[in-house]
Amino acid sequence: MDLARLAAHHGVATSYHPSEGVTVQVPERTVVAVLGLLGVEAGTPREVGAALARAEREAAERLLPVTLVHWAGAEPPAALAALPPGTEVRLVPEAQEGTAGEPLVWETGPRGPLPAAGLPLGVHRITVTRPDGRTGAATLIVAPDRAPAAPERAHGLLVQLYSLLSEDSWGMGDLGDLARLARWAARTHGAGFVQVNPLHAAVPGTPTDPSPYRPSSRRFPDPVHLRIEDLPEYAACPDQVALAELAARGAGLRHLVLEKDALIDRDAVWALKRAALELLYAVPREADREAALERFRAEGGPALARHAEWCALAERYGADPAAWPADASAGPAELAFHGWLAWLTDAQLSAAQRGAREAGMSVGIVHDLAVGAHPEGADVRAAPGTYATGACVGAPPDAFNARGQDWGLPPWRPDRLAASGYAPLRDLLRGVFRYAGALRIDHVMGLFRLWWIPRDTPPAEGTYVSYDGEAMLAVLVLEAHRAGALVVGEDLGTVEPGVREALARRGVLGTSVLWFERDWAGGAAPLAPAHWRADCLATATTHDLPPTAAKLAGAHVELRDRLGLLTRPAELERAEDAADTQEWLAVLDRLGLDTKGEEAAVRALYGFLLRTPARLVGVWLPDAVGDRRPQNLPGTWDQYPNWRLPVADGSGRPLTLERIAASPRANALLSAVREGAHPRTAPPGARAV
Repeated sequence: MDLARLAAHHGVATSYHPSEGVTVQVPERTVVAVLGLLGVEAGTPREVGAALARAEREAAERLLPVTLVHWAGAEPPAALAALPPGTEVRLVPEAQEGTAGEPLVWETGPRGPLPAAGLPLGVHRITVTRPDGRTGAATLIVAPDRAPAAPERAHGLLVQLYSLLSEDSWGMGDLGDLARLARWAARTHGAGFVQVNPLHAAVPGTPTDPSPYRPSSRRFPDPVHLRIEDLPEYAACPDQVALAELAARGAGLRHLVLEKDALIDRDAVWALKRAALELLYAVPREADREAALERFRAEGGPALARHAEWCALAERYGADPAAWPADASAGPAELAFHGWLAWLTDAQLSAAQRGAREAGMSVGIVHDLAVGAHPEGADVRAAPGTYATGACVGAPPDAFNARGQDWGLPPWRPDRLAASGYAPLRDLLRGVFRYAGALRIDHVMGLFRLWWIPRDTPPAEGTYVSYDGEAMLAVLVLEAHRAGALVVGEDLGTVEPGVREALARRGVLGTSVLWFERDWAGGAAPLAPAHWRADCLATATTHDLPPTAAKLAGAHVELRDRLGLLTRPAELERAEDAADTQEWLAVLDRLGLDTKGEEAAVRALYGFLLRTPARLVGVWLPDAVGDRRPQNLPGTWDQYPNWRLPVADGSGRPLTLERIAASPRANALLSAVREGAHPRTAPPGARAV
C-alpha cells in the first residue's frame, strides 16, 4: 500500500486499464525501477516509508504547485484563487528576444488573485508572500484559450520526403523537391498543405538508422535534405569541375534507385553532399547572408553549439559517445561548419514554407515531431539529466502487438521538465515552428503519459508515467499561437479517457484513419460520414499501414505471410481482412460512390472522407499512383526495407516527381479530391444549362 501511495505521488502507475473492465497490475519490480529513475529509492520497506514521508511532507508544505496554468479568458488557477486577501504576488515575465520585462507586483483582493489588467502570455515565474509571512513559488504558464484554428476545409498530400525523387535530386528526395511538390499541388489541385515525415537530424552510422522517428536531435533538422544547387554559394564556387563531378555521382545514385531497383542510400547521398558543402563553405558569403548566419547562431545559442559539437565529434569518432576519448572536443572551425549546415537547412525549410503559402496553400508544410530522440544522440547528450536514460518509451501489449513495443527512445523526466519551466519542450517547439505551417505531434498522448520500460525489462512489463498534461498542452498552444501554426495530434491506438477531449478543447486536431473509424460502442460497423469528428486530419492510410491499393487487394496480408510475420493462420487473416474491405466497399456502394476497379475504389474511399466534416483531408501520395509497398512495416528490421523505398506505381516501378505530376491517375484522383473538398456552386441567379 505504501509503495502504491509513493508511486502515485510521482505519477507512476501501479496498474492500468487496457480496455473497459480490464485491469492489469504492474510488476512491483517495475514500479521500484521507475521510481529509481526518478531519483526515488524504494527498494526496501524502510526506503519506501522514508520516501513517502518526505513526499507527503513536501506536498503539505508547498503553498503552490510546481506549475500553474492560466488559460486566457478563463478563471484563475485554483491555487491562486485560494490565496488569502492581502497576499503579495510577484511575477517575473518570460524573457523575450533576449530581454526580460519588468516584474509585476500586486496584492490579492476582493476582485480576485489576478491584476485588473490581466497577465501577458508566456511562461513566467511567480512568488507569493501571504500575510502570515509564508512564501511559495511556481512556474505560471499563461496560454491562449486555443491553438490557431484550422480552415473550414483543406485537402493536401502526405508524403515521406526521402521517397520523392525528382530528376534533379541526388538519390533521395530533398527540400527542392518538397518546394516543387507544394507549388504543383497548390496551383494545379488547390491543395492547402503537404505533410512530411520528421526531418530531424539523424544519427550517423554505417549504415545510418533510416527511421525518421529515431533521430539524434528533434530540435535541429538534417542537412542531408538540402538541395545543393539552390544554395547561393553554388554558382559562386570556383571549383565548378568538382561540383559537377559530385552532381554527376548524385545523378548516378538517382539512376540506381529509379532504374535499377536500388534502395535509397542515405549514407551515399550524404557523403556526396558533405563533400559539396565543404567546397561551398569556403566561398565568401555576401554581407547579408553572413549577417543572417550570425543572427541564427545568436538565436541558437548554447543549444546550437552543443548540437554542432555532437555532429563534429560523431563525424570524427563515430556515433557512439561511449567510444569517444574522455577529452574529446570540437574545434572552432568544426563548430562553425556544423552550425552553418544547420542554418542552411533552416533557411531552405523556411523558403519551402514561404513558397507553399505564396503558391496559395492555406496551411503550407506540415512537419512531423517524433516522440523522442536516440539515446546516444545530440539531444540526450546535451541534457542527460532531463532524460530517464535507464528507460525507453514504448507501448503496452495490444491486439496488434501481444508483447508490447519498445521504441528505443529515452523519455523526458516529468519532474525535471517541471523544474525547468518546460524549457526543453519550449525550445524544441520554437525550433520546429520556425518553418512549419502546422505541426503533427506523433503519439500526442505522450503529453499526458508515456509507457516507460526500464532497462532489461520486457516491453509488456513496463508502466505508465504521468506528465502534467495541462502544462505540456499549454506550452504547445502558446508556441503554436506565437508561430501562427496549426497543431495536429496523432492520437491513434490506446488513448487515456479524457485526452482527446482535452486536446480538442484547446484546438489540437486529431487524426482519423478510415479503416479504424467504426462505431465501436454500437456494433463496430463502419462509422457513417456524418458521425466523424470535424476537428481532425482524415486520411485513408499512413506510413505504418498498407497503401490503399494494397489494402483493397489484400497484398499486405500476403506480404506479412511471406515474411513470416503472421501470428494466426494465413487463411484466417485473409478472410478477416477481405471481410473488412468488403464491408467498407458496401458502405461506399450505398453512398453511390463508384468502386468498380482499383482506381475507382481508391477515389471512392477519398470521396467518403470528403463527405465527413473533417477539416483536413490528406491524400497519401503513393495512393495517387497505385503504389502497393508500405514505407514502413512495423515489427520488422532487416526483413523489409523500411524507410528506403521510392514512390512507385502499381507494378513497383519508381516514379519521379515529374512523372507523378504528369500521371493521369494522380491527376484524376487529386482533381476529384479538389472538387469534393470545394464543390463548385452556381452564383445566385445563375441558370442551369
